[in-house]
Amino acid sequence: MARSDAARLLDDLRQRGATLATAESLTGGRLAARVTAVPGASDCFLGGVVSYATEVKVEVLGVPTAVVERDGVVSAACARAMADGVRRLTGASYAVSTTGVAGPGPSEGVPAGTVYVGVAGPRGTTAVGLELVGDREAVQERACDEALAALMSVVTSTLGEELHEEQGGLG
Repeated sequence: MARSDAARLLDDLRQRGATLATAESLTGGRLAARVTAVPGASDCFLGGVVSYATEVKVEVLGVPTAVVERDGVVSAACARAMADGVRRLTGASYAVSTTGVAGPGPSEGVPAGTVYVGVAGPRGTTAVGLELVGDREAVQERACDEALAALMSVVTSTLGEELHEEQGGLG
């Protein structure tokens, strides 16, 4: 998603009177940087947490230890918990999270390019599993693209169904 698409997302949030927060692991703050690069982002963007360490995911975002032990930090369950946690922490209308392995090699047996994006909003929380290719920077950038696209999809959705089911490739 290009920066102009981030601007469209913020315009949509602004029109709805909605706010946004981010919880990032593998993207290390790039997602928040993309959002805040848009003039007027402060109308909607409340803040974010870069939770690179597992301890920060658990202690700051409230990711349950059971999720970390059962599913790992690179999982749909962790992405959902991260999004829920930062939404709860900031009081945002919507939250988006990223977790995964940017590379160059695998981490804890999970291949590089494995990414999960979580989106939490008024109607529930969902996660999208992705298998991205490229070097570390390409995986991080593409994860940001996909996170913004997933968020836009949820924000603009006119469907009434609850978003409790995992969506996407790996789940």
